[in-house]
Amino acid sequence: MSKPVFDTVNVGGINTARLGRKELAQLVGDICAGYATKANAEPFVIFSNNGHAISIYNSDKQAREQMDQADLVHADGQSVVSFSRWFNKANAVPERTATTDMIHDIPNFYPGKLKHFLLGGKDVSVTKAGEILAQTYANFDVVGHQHGYFSDDDETAICDAINAAKPDVLWVGLGKPKEQIFCIRNKHRLKVPVIISCGGCYNYITGEYPRAPMWMQNAGLEWLFRMANDPRKLFVRYLLTNPHAIYCVVKHGMARQS
Repeated sequence: MSKPVFDTVNVGGINTARLGRKELAQLVGDICAGYATKANAEPFVIFSNNGHAISIYNSDKQAREQMDQADLVHADGQSVVSFSRWFNKANAVPERTATTDMIHDIPNFYPGKLKHFLLGGKDVSVTKAGEILAQTYANFDVVGHQHGYFSDDDETAICDAINAAKPDVLWVGLGKPKEQIFCIRNKHRLKVPVIISCGGCYNYITGEYPRAPMWMQNAGLEWLFRMANDPRKLFVRYLLTNPHAIYCVVKHGMARQS
């Protein structure tokens, strides 16, 4: 099975997949189904694009190199969908594919049973998230989990444990840019069809982090809701990265039109 073909649009410098939620979920399932037929295949790596990612991509050389090695980057935030329409309405991203939705979309939209390994977060959070997902979806088989508090020296043992569990999908929730670095640095030794970076996804599954009201999500204001709930952690981040992300979107959009 060859790598899937899909259209992309440049959003803030990042080539972002023009896929909806159902299409992305089915693509992940199809990759997993065809993985066994590929000799010496490396994982298909999926990263996310949002305002934070755009800012980091345009200010950190290492982060940019990591992101450029992903096989697919999806629109994790509504802002990315809106940004994609500013300079290319005819080829915009159709809808946001938030990672917090994607982890539910895969069992909802892909009927086959897939095995999942959850990496990252606190031990109690990742354990509970795995229990909730396994109980909620009959086709979501959690074959292992590992907290995210480990050193670089532990990575070989962790990769060995992941390979021994033989998951179809590895979720990596270590936060940007650590999760991207982990994925790219270790993809050559991970025998996994698909790797998906997922940030704080597990905390949303457990209810530790509340989701914004749907009207705020649709308006691209989920970041504001998150900041209001955790200002100490997120106020400075959004204060700095949101204006920078907008600047980068405009800069790259105008450069393509000139």
